[in-house]
Amino acid sequence: MDAVVVGAGFSGLYMSHRLRELGLSVRVYEKAPDVGGTWYWNRYPGARCDSESHIYCYSFSEEIRREWQWTERYPEQPEILDYLRFVADRLDLRRLIEFETEVESAEFDDGNWTVTTDDGETVDSQFFISAVGCLSEPYVPEFENRDAFDGEWYHTARWPREGVDLDGKRVGVIGTGSTGIQLVPEVAERAAHLTVFQRTPNYAVPARNRPLSDDEWAEITDNYDEIWEDARFSWLGMPFEMKHATTAGLSDEEIEAALEERWQEGGFRFLHTFEDTLFNPETNEIVSEFLREKIRERVEDPETAEKLVPTDHPYGSKRPPMDYNGYYETFNREDVTLADVDENPITEFAPEGIRTTASLYELDTVIFATGFDAMTGALMAMDIRGRDGSVLSEEWADGPRTYLGLGVDGFPNLFTITGPQSPAVLSNMPVSIEQHVDWIADCIEYMRAEGYEYIEPRPEAAERWVSQTNALADQMLFSEAESWYRGANVPGKPRVFTPFPGGVETYRRECERVVENGYEGFELSESLDPPAQSAD
Repeated sequence: MDAVVVGAGFSGLYMSHRLRELGLSVRVYEKAPDVGGTWYWNRYPGARCDSESHIYCYSFSEEIRREWQWTERYPEQPEILDYLRFVADRLDLRRLIEFETEVESAEFDDGNWTVTTDDGETVDSQFFISAVGCLSEPYVPEFENRDAFDGEWYHTARWPREGVDLDGKRVGVIGTGSTGIQLVPEVAERAAHLTVFQRTPNYAVPARNRPLSDDEWAEITDNYDEIWEDARFSWLGMPFEMKHATTAGLSDEEIEAALEERWQEGGFRFLHTFEDTLFNPETNEIVSEFLREKIRERVEDPETAEKLVPTDHPYGSKRPPMDYNGYYETFNREDVTLADVDENPITEFAPEGIRTTASLYELDTVIFATGFDAMTGALMAMDIRGRDGSVLSEEWADGPRTYLGLGVDGFPNLFTITGPQSPAVLSNMPVSIEQHVDWIADCIEYMRAEGYEYIEPRPEAAERWVSQTNALADQMLFSEAESWYRGANVPGKPRVFTPFPGGVETYRRECERVVENGYEGFELSESLDPPAQSAD
């Protein structure tokens, strides 16, 4: 094959489409039995996207845009999966995909990539392209005696296709990040009793979800070109304008009015109230305290409310969750208990439930909403070997190192869509995915036109890019939170800030500059000579 692509979600579908348009032979490997990527696996009750539906989709095809109409402001998992199935069928992509097939290893040897799958198949390919996603490798904490539990347990990212019977059960949910906040109100409606095990409280802003009327959709489609252009050249890949540059110079009444207006609008529009929210501690504390007061207003019991109020990190320094269906109000129910496992940690699983330092919680079902080994987990799960047998997991033992999140020095013709040190999870993913796929496809087209066989980042370019990413993150308030952005949710994982925090527009312009300067920072060659060190 000319190219092997791993994954058939948003990234893999568009990547395979672009490569086929170039006339390349392509094979896609997908371990699920269908397309969808993360939206195939994450079927838990309440699973929904936190980007607005009209921008959580592809923009590259006028026909697809014209033929698909979203039903809600924020699409649910089944609708997103239906959309990706529609795209795969509309573009006739399924014949490129080997379903229920997992890539076990990929080795660069004798000028090609040899890719081996779990069924023993091997394929040689010039290009090896990872479309595995940033949030696809589930993380399950290694609690003491986990297997001693007599009940059932599930991870939200591997939810059974047939669903889970929670009716009348005593259910425990571990985790209160974005997934837990979506899940908890849904489980509370069905369970006899719900216990929520919270280590770190989060700031959840109302999403203000609603059905999209035909008139609203017509207005969107009439302005789609402008909407997409605004999204591509924005901070988060979302076409929302900042309300104010900062709180400085505004009266208390003006600040309160601006925050309340964006609170009522909901979603990521709230994060766009003040431009310096993630840079200026004073602005952030004003925003954070506004959110804390909103939580206190919504939770009836003052003691429970204070446990739900975040005080250990600034707003936005962790992934800002959305509240779709009354997360905080759920804790007003008599059949819901909040277990503070920061104050009283989980010590072990017991046959009858979960034991903390304070209590034994008797449970029938446990749900892990504990997230992912983010950004690197799915890449590291494959045995990827580059020049001279170098192993990616060993090269990244102290943290990932890429150039632009697109390539890895020592691994020729390897491309990583939304890899570490790209905007990725700090952006509206389809916008970043399309930009990456287009960059990779254009690069391969250029290589073929110019007679190049290999592309590889120069080591010093990668080092410089990683240093710039970390330096920028240190200047922002991300450095004040122990988050999965830094690998803090996985014991033993290097504490390195993995996404590029400078914004989608800044990143896009840097990628364009690299191309305009002849793929600056990359070594393009016809042979396998190691990339030369530049003199600068």
